[in-house]
Amino acid sequence: MTGMNITIQHAFLPHTDPEAALGFYRDILGFEVLADAGYEDMRWITVCPVGQPGTSIVLHPPAADPGITDDERRTILELIAKGVYTAVTLGTDDLDGLFDRLQAAGADVVQEPIDQDYGVRDCAFRDPAGNLIRVTGTPK
Repeated sequence: MTGMNITIQHAFLPHTDPEAALGFYRDILGFEVLADAGYEDMRWITVCPVGQPGTSIVLHPPAADPGITDDERRTILELIAKGVYTAVTLGTDDLDGLFDRLQAAGADVVQEPIDQDYGVRDCAFRDPAGNLIRVTGTPK
């Protein structure tokens, strides 16, 4: 295929508390809020790195699908809380600076910045819902 440009526009991460999610992604990571849409007692919050609205994360209520049973919903919430339901990897040109900011803000640190055997330097933490967030440093 030539002449076709495909991009990643949205990634989806569940949130269990919209205000905690905003506090983390907007206030700690510094992301912009592109949209904050509600329906009944649920909210879908779209955030992106500053100046990058073409690549965003939609923070969504977990298991909002009406076809999911109560048992399935409980299982999904348990997996989110364990941090094994979903993950996203971010990149930064200041890994240690971002790590310090997240740690100072009380983020749940999973792995301090280290040089991996496979050639990247990264760290990991969990957002307020328990989603695993890896951050890879970009080479200088």
